[in-house]
Amino acid sequence: MPLRPFTFAAYYPEQKVSDRPVLVTGAAGFAGSHLLDLLIRDGRPIVGWYRPGSDEPRTARDGVTWRAVELLDGKAVQRALADMSPSALYHLAGAAHQASSWQESDTALALNVRATHHLLEVLRRRSPGTRVLVTGSAAVYRPAAVPLEEDAPLAPTSPYGLSKLAQELLALRAAHDDKLEVIVTRSFNHIGPGQSPQYFASSFALQLARIEAGLEAPVISVGNLEPQRDLTDVRDTVQAYKRLMAHGRPGTTYNVCSGHAYAIGDVLGELRRHATREIEVRVDTTRLRPTDQALLVGNPARLTTDTGWRPEIPLSQTLADLLAWHRARLTQ
Repeated sequence: MPLRPFTFAAYYPEQKVSDRPVLVTGAAGFAGSHLLDLLIRDGRPIVGWYRPGSDEPRTARDGVTWRAVELLDGKAVQRALADMSPSALYHLAGAAHQASSWQESDTALALNVRATHHLLEVLRRRSPGTRVLVTGSAAVYRPAAVPLEEDAPLAPTSPYGLSKLAQELLALRAAHDDKLEVIVTRSFNHIGPGQSPQYFASSFALQLARIEAGLEAPVISVGNLEPQRDLTDVRDTVQAYKRLMAHGRPGTTYNVCSGHAYAIGDVLGELRRHATREIEVRVDTTRLRPTDQALLVGNPARLTTDTGWRPEIPLSQTLADLLAWHRARLTQ
């Protein structure tokens, strides 16, 4: 029996809260788009920022005001915040692709560190009462063979991880020294419909969809299938962000993860079970990373204790929805 697409309506009741706007940076991105889908159910005004020169958001959403803001320009950030005092700021903008950070380390550092500094500095001077969620990354941790807790050693192994650690330290300093209400996530891998094919699960799903449509030969190219990753549906991830905004402790880091590790090869196997054609798997050496951590899995106990959050969507549903999303895009 085919799985039905997941919808928020079955899980989260609508709520009515104050009229002060909520600001989301990176609102047109993967997690940002799903966060908007969740937040608009509350009925409060939302301002979504996206980067000038990037594609304008293609999906109109009631209650969302879009604005192009260059976060690397401190004066532009100051101007954009001059006429608003958001009740909450979800900072999702930034460089997010670990593999490309080896070739684009300057970009990763600028987008993740300097942009965050500009935001926090303007908030410190103009809107110190704004509650802030900075979405960090599990890439800050030293590789380990056990589920990682928030007090585990920090030792990034990539330029991306280094940039996210610097971002995290900026945010925690703002919380401790400037008394801003800043909460920091250490988000593990999140996947689902809307994800760029730069990432392994979406890359597999897109290749499968193209093969099914007769656009490619029945051969799928892969990198290393042995690493194990903690995977969470992006729709569960943004629910965690929302709960942290409401219940998280300022100056605190939180793992956002499922607590379960899945081999990349098993993800491909699950997607192949949803496919309508038999497919050959070939290793493509260009998809191999300079470093490939064998295991990355987190412990979400702190998040669950403080917010009550637990992941709701099973991996099989996530992958079915991801494949369905790529199939639908190919027919548009």
